[in-house]
Amino acid sequence: MAKKVVAVGSSVGLHARPAATISQEAAKLGSTVTLATEGGDPIDARSVLLIMTLGAGSGDYVTVEGDNEADVQTIADLVAKDLDA
Repeated sequence: MAKKVVAVGSSVGLHARPAATISQEAAKLGSTVTLATEGGDPIDARSVLLIMTLGAGSGDYVTVEGDNEADVQTIADLVAKDLDA
């Protein structure tokens, strides 16, 4: 199981636009990747609505986890990127 902890890079957190970008990319992957905030339950990164329910703001840490290390890295990179720029 691969796991990365990254800070949210989007200036306004994981709202609709970044969540949509992340979920669309996660849907293309060959494995399931989950996201979780500290102390929270993991959610499927393919779901826009579930990503938004994380309530992750800019700079908050999110754990990205899955069976495929490359897939986890792909989603972790998106979470850490400012998707509003």
